[in-house]
Amino acid sequence: MGIIDSLRPPPGLRVLVTAGGSGIGAAVALAFREARARVHVCDIDRTALGRLTADAPDITTSTADASVARDVDTVFDDVANTLGGLDVLVNNVGISGPTGPVEQLQHGDWDRTIDVNLNSHFYFARRAVPLLKESSGSPCLIAMSSVAGRLGYALRTPYAATKWAIVGLMKSLAIELGPHGVRVNAILPGTVEGDRMNGVIGARAAAAGVPVEAMREEYLRKISLRRMVTAEDVAALALFLCSPAARNITGQAISVDGNVEYL
Repeated sequence: MGIIDSLRPPPGLRVLVTAGGSGIGAAVALAFREARARVHVCDIDRTALGRLTADAPDITTSTADASVARDVDTVFDDVANTLGGLDVLVNNVGISGPTGPVEQLQHGDWDRTIDVNLNSHFYFARRAVPLLKESSGSPCLIAMSSVAGRLGYALRTPYAATKWAIVGLMKSLAIELGPHGVRVNAILPGTVEGDRMNGVIGARAAAAGVPVEAMREEYLRKISLRRMVTAEDVAALALFLCSPAARNITGQAISVDGNVEYL
């Protein structure tokens, strides 16, 4: 195999993408589909799943709340029926969580962020790992963290705490699963263009008492390249990490962020 060919994931991979109905998850799912993988997606948003499968009817889906262990069990029942096994898990679930000073945060908002952003990663990993150990297709687990998993993030403490925890979980699993040939890495997206980022910027602008456009410019000044990344940028890295060229890359937290200098 030549170097150029090694940059592509092998065809026929069985891939599960969590929270794959829209945004980064949908971009990852569609990228693997384009690479001739068999893709199953779960999402809490049934409407988003409908939009995805309208464009890509060969992608199979499950409607599930990733923070509920029983729902995750149902997803894996569906994966067994549709894929018959698993070679790649892209654990993409995450919410923005509350914005505000720590002393003003509500217990329920903290708990919900932990449940969705961290507990879900455990629920999916514990069900996926036995299948990945059985895979002969260069099995990979990709955990979606954030640039907030390497930098402190004032007014977004629940979010940052979960994204740092995901990196710790990934590094521990890389050690645990390495002897079984399973590679585990984390992707740390930076400021990603789209509706979700618009909402984050709006909430932070409101908390800081400044105009939204001023807050947007502040975000861009923190990025060395002075531009946001796209969901497709993140998907491209996910494909690379599952390619033969990345066969010795594991236990790494890799940023796709234009070099966010601070948050």
